[in-house]
Amino acid sequence: MAVGRGLPHDLAQYVIEAAAGYRFGFWDLVARGATFASTGRRRTQPGRALIAAHRGELAGAERLAGLHLALWQAGHDAEVTAALRRAEAQWHDLGDGERLVFEWPDARGRVESAEFSRS
Repeated sequence: MAVGRGLPHDLAQYVIEAAAGYRFGFWDLVARGATFASTGRRRTQPGRALIAAHRGELAGAERLAGLHLALWQAGHDAEVTAALRRAEAQWHDLGDGERLVFEWPDARGRVESAEFSRS
């Protein structure tokens, strides 16, 4: 699903949460072990409990993303919009056999060969 200028929704959400330092949003909860059905991971009681304990922050993360996407689309210059522009350039410049890799909570991605596997 595209968002904004063509970034996939999940990528834009990740970059915004990471660049803003937002904690207990979707991606921070995933890093902490939350198990959302949309990730394809088996749901666990501790993972569901994390989600339940931070529903307010999850809703806040969606509002935060909407705000920063609007600022980005309007050409606003700030740390988060700069991170979105960087991710957009990396996304559009990916070549065959490459992937864009992020490690929470870093808003800067790196391009790797799709054959590269971290052990």
